[in-house]
Amino acid sequence: MDSLQLRGIGMTSQRARERLLTRLYEAGIRDLRVLETMRNTPRHIFVDEALASRAYDDTALPIGFGQTISQPYMVARMTEALLDGHAPERVLEVGTGSGYQTAVLAQLVPAVFSIERIRGLLDLARSRFRTLRLYNIRTRFGDGAVGWEQYAPYDGIILTAAPAEVPASLFAQLAPGGRLVAPVGGSQQKLVQYERTDEGIVRRTLSDASFVPMLEGTE
Repeated sequence: MDSLQLRGIGMTSQRARERLLTRLYEAGIRDLRVLETMRNTPRHIFVDEALASRAYDDTALPIGFGQTISQPYMVARMTEALLDGHAPERVLEVGTGSGYQTAVLAQLVPAVFSIERIRGLLDLARSRFRTLRLYNIRTRFGDGAVGWEQYAPYDGIILTAAPAEVPASLFAQLAPGGRLVAPVGGSQQKLVQYERTDEGIVRRTLSDASFVPMLEGTE
């Protein structure tokens, strides 16, 4: 992929990205690090070419395998919730998906560990990381519900699909002072921030959410 394809033209150009940034700011995203990273990340390479003209709309888009690339606002909000007043060194992402959320995180934290249960999606995401020269991402094909104990504990954990309840195995891999951000619930979901404190896990509900359900196993 050449530099022109990465920069984009027309509906995938820098001007389209700037319009998206304005919408994110108007929607309440205030972390300048997050906004700058969203500006610099070419979302159009994370979707099918037929959908590239919609890449900088603030909406979720299908990526195949019954999955979606998250709405840019939700990517920004979850990233902001993970980083606000916090400087995680190691972040676990459950659900690599297209790789877009992973790529945003990788530009903001030293190390990202990402698990994906659908091999076809993971192969595509890995190719995109190489294109963007994001070498601080370690990926694994597997069941995200069990986490990635080999590299635990994590200062931050982010879920890109919604469990009915966050698996206990993920809380067990969260470092003291660490945060976990996830959409939680069934038909009525909430975006929730959890923090491990000396008194235990503190839960804070951030907003409504709408994500694909978190499934166990691999395919």
